[in-house]
Amino acid sequence: MSESHTPQSGSARLNTGVAHNARVWNYWIGGKDNYEVDQKVGEQVAGMFPVIRDIARADRDFLGRAVSFLAGERGVRQFLDVGTGLPTAANTHEIAQRLAPDSRIVYVDNDPIVLVHARTLLTGTPDGVTAYIDADVHDPDAILERAGHTLDLTQPVAVMMLGILNFVLDTEKAKDIVRRVMAAVPSGSHLVLTHPTFDDELGGAGQIPAMKFWNENATPPITARSGADIAAFFEGLELLDPGLVSCGQWRADAGSAVLVPQYGAVAVKA
Repeated sequence: MSESHTPQSGSARLNTGVAHNARVWNYWIGGKDNYEVDQKVGEQVAGMFPVIRDIARADRDFLGRAVSFLAGERGVRQFLDVGTGLPTAANTHEIAQRLAPDSRIVYVDNDPIVLVHARTLLTGTPDGVTAYIDADVHDPDAILERAGHTLDLTQPVAVMMLGILNFVLDTEKAKDIVRRVMAAVPSGSHLVLTHPTFDDELGGAGQIPAMKFWNENATPPITARSGADIAAFFEGLELLDPGLVSCGQWRADAGSAVLVPQYGAVAVKA
């Protein structure tokens, strides 16, 4: 079954005159849900920081490996995917429900372009549930309240925050968001996170000028963080092997592993 809390006002909020992250990201991974302004900014950023396309693909591949690991090896049956982005191939519910048809997935985003396409995310297995809610990562209480209509928050949940906390510019606020969400889910829940970094060892120095250009020409504003700051999001949780690494290398086959300046990790709440 599927259910939706999607408002009808998504298209009314859509601004095609300014490049938007969801659409530019879609452009970088070869999607069609973008406009000329997104393509122009995307090309400019890629010219300044060519590895950005590799980051986009690596982040998407990380999602697939993480969901497969959690549904297949850890027995997770509930996923709260915050910062969904535009639907592409192999979305969270497709991967999880392929392995466990009774999986329940709630997608969360507030990008108007994502709202327009949200129905694509609402096709799941007869045994499972797929829902979409329009909510902002800055308001974790609203996310939890509305997610509770679909998920049983007394049972383990995989909280997925892929490439979303980089839009929360204040690090302490970002940490508080993670703490509040993880406090609301029980032991056995997992945090799945990716985040861009400027750390040299991952080749991240080029992120800084590219993000400066982005913040002057596109929306929403974004920030990179050090590995130490990103590791702090996992305080109180147990990092699972291989820990906090480039998302392109997390549990990747030797032949497909890539080093990109985007950290990724999965942790469990004891």
